[in-house]
Amino acid sequence: MSLNKVMLIGNVGKDPEVRYLENSGNAKVATFTLATTERYRDRNGEMRENTEWHNIVAWRNSADVVERFVKKGTQLYIEGRIRTRSWDDQTGNKRYTTEILVDNLQLLGRKADNPASQGGYSAPAQGGYQSQQPYSGSPAGQSYGPQSYQQPVQPQVQPAAPAEDLPEDDLPF
Repeated sequence: MSLNKVMLIGNVGKDPEVRYLENSGNAKVATFTLATTERYRDRNGEMRENTEWHNIVAWRNSADVVERFVKKGTQLYIEGRIRTRSWDDQTGNKRYTTEILVDNLQLLGRKADNPASQGGYSAPAQGGYQSQQPYSGSPAGQSYGPQSYQQPVQPQVQPAAPAEDLPEDDLPF
């Protein structure tokens, strides 16, 4: 058994490049970079940041959404898989690149940042657009930024009725 799955939330580093491939029935492919930033405190209590850059590749319907709605700075949630490719450059050296192939793409962030976020559009790699109602701003309905962290709310539990108030004939078995 094996699993190759990636989940990222980050910001687009530059405007996507969209191409049409003639040999594969005019299939559309969009490529762009996505930055994910980890924030933590070091041993001295100072805030540190570590930013990772990911090469993202979106095909067909996901590429349509990228072409229409994604630009530099757009916040995205991406599910996909890792792929490493190799090729020989002009000097004969072997080159490698690691990419994330998009399986699912969701626009996040503020409505002003994303023109499509009013409907909460997302695009699976296979199939049409999906509308997520209501738009929550993230896959789990919570914001992941450090400035928007909220303490979890403890549910209010209603006390159960005393056992002597329940008739024995009402047992469900």
